[in-house]
Amino acid sequence: MTDTTSAAAETPAANGHGETHSTASFKGLMLGSIGVVYGDIGTSPLYAFREAVTAAGATAATASTQAVLGVLSLILWALIVVVTLKYVVILLRADNNGEGGTLALMALAQRALGTSGGVVVLLGIISGALFYGDAVITPALSVLSAVEGIKLATSALDHYVVPITIVILVALFAVQSRGTARVAAFFGPIMCIWFAVIAVAALPLIAQQPSVLLAFNPVYAVSFLLNHGIIGLITLGAVFLAVTGAEALYADLGHFGKRPIQTAWLFLVLPSLALNYLGQGALVIGNPHTIENPFFLMFPEWALVPMVVLATVATVIASQAVITGAYSLTRQAIQLGLLPRFEITHTSEAHSGQIYIPRVNTLLLVGVLMLVMMFRSSSSLASAYGISVTGTMVVTAMMGFVVIWKVWRWSSFAAAALILPFLAIDLTFLTANLLKVFEGGWVPLALGGAVMLLMYTWRRGSRLLYEKSHRQEIPLTDLITMLEKKPPQRVPGTAVFLTSNPDYAPTALMHSLKHYKVLHQKNVILTIEIASTPRVDIAERVRLEDVGEMFSKVTLKFGFMESPNVPKALAIARKLGWQFDIMSTSFFLSRRALKPAAQSGMPRWQDHLFIGMSRSANDATDYFQIPTGRVVEVGTQVTI
Repeated sequence: MTDTTSAAAETPAANGHGETHSTASFKGLMLGSIGVVYGDIGTSPLYAFREAVTAAGATAATASTQAVLGVLSLILWALIVVVTLKYVVILLRADNNGEGGTLALMALAQRALGTSGGVVVLLGIISGALFYGDAVITPALSVLSAVEGIKLATSALDHYVVPITIVILVALFAVQSRGTARVAAFFGPIMCIWFAVIAVAALPLIAQQPSVLLAFNPVYAVSFLLNHGIIGLITLGAVFLAVTGAEALYADLGHFGKRPIQTAWLFLVLPSLALNYLGQGALVIGNPHTIENPFFLMFPEWALVPMVVLATVATVIASQAVITGAYSLTRQAIQLGLLPRFEITHTSEAHSGQIYIPRVNTLLLVGVLMLVMMFRSSSSLASAYGISVTGTMVVTAMMGFVVIWKVWRWSSFAAAALILPFLAIDLTFLTANLLKVFEGGWVPLALGGAVMLLMYTWRRGSRLLYEKSHRQEIPLTDLITMLEKKPPQRVPGTAVFLTSNPDYAPTALMHSLKHYKVLHQKNVILTIEIASTPRVDIAERVRLEDVGEMFSKVTLKFGFMESPNVPKALAIARKLGWQFDIMSTSFFLSRRALKPAAQSGMPRWQDHLFIGMSRSANDATDYFQIPTGRVVEVGTQVTI
């Protein structure tokens, strides 16, 4: 879910249909998608073919033409089936009001299933958690693989690979707070140069070894798997490195639209990747000793240093896409109630999608640097890669089945007939990658498992807390009846009480009446709803309802990809007839101090985890962008 270039969020492309664009706009969106969407998959040639051929047991002495053609055929058909057919042709059509990505798909599927959508939520939690594993590994692996090219220039630089990688990564994470708008303008053109260079460099090599084109015959892929047994399955795990980044196609649907992403893939990215892999295969067939690093050895010696620089820039772009994707996913998870509120900084006045989350940025940097120092080479780190991505792809296929069945209204048989072949392929890739668990594959599983536990704990703890608070509250209508019979002293001004359940008297209101014995002239019960759609139309933002003479209810509705801004939304309420002056309005919030109860719905350790997460949550005042000078906080103690 990359937010690097959000221009499309302001254009009709956000509906997922590129047909509505002018030619200039379409070209701009296509260029943007090349820079942002395809950074990850576009840099896979740096390591994917090398790792796959090595996994197949090939060495400088044993690299046979049949083995190379088998591996090449697997890579080419993985690109055609997994990326082109599954994502570009099918899943790009499964949009949630123009938005894509694993949590957008989860919200769409959950809405279609209604109350029986609990399994879909679990799938969404799994895929979202696994994405964070991917977000940590991608920058480490990509930048390491690019910087390793300097070893070919001179072995004296071997010891500097890890330090240079660390410096680049620290610099990359350090500039995140400045926003990515300026950098994004260069992403598209640089990646276009990258794709053109890697394609052109392969042409002479293919011309020298035209037999490499036989790899387009799927028989070579199938026979390789059948004849190599467990080695074939291990090789398949390495082949998957060629399609990592395919999730970005779907995640960035809302930013660029369906047609620009499809066009960029079919007419530039796929041909360039296919040519480069064929070129690497031709090189190894002609000279098996180049198996050490076929990507960089494709280029003449004079071009080596420029290519290392270009590859490093391209991998930084790939890393940037994943980092901003982690920000987007975190914001969606917060809005969908899967994580506590984190501080979110907007880095662009024009595009709401460009955000920066300091806590996520710090955690990602720590994780990335730990991986670089633990594994120290791209080959070692490649073993850890793939499991999180394959897991996400399996979950996406499952949720895709629900959407095709329930939302597209296909028969269950037809939906299964369409999705099951892709699910079978994804499960095969997942099985192949699970073989790498003890070689480093445990890293993304551990990261994903930790995030999954946090998401599950937050969701379950929040529900238990809501149920407990709900039992202690009294219905708002009963309170109003009591106040009408025995009116308290009234004071001028407007009091706004934030609550998650507008049918019951907010805790802050009850404490205000108990301690101050007064009621404001105007009292508003304010509820903020998060829709299951990415964005909410301005006309549907505010809902007003009068409840007697003393109270009125205001409901503000935001999409799960929007940042709630209460003052802006209340300005819309003024246009609808609610007269209020922000300077004479006080916002009452209840701040709960949580303590573990003797009997709880969760184990004691999970109670403490939930309480810790609750304490680390960003202040509601900041999160909802309420003026701090107008806020009154009422403290309460709650056991959970």
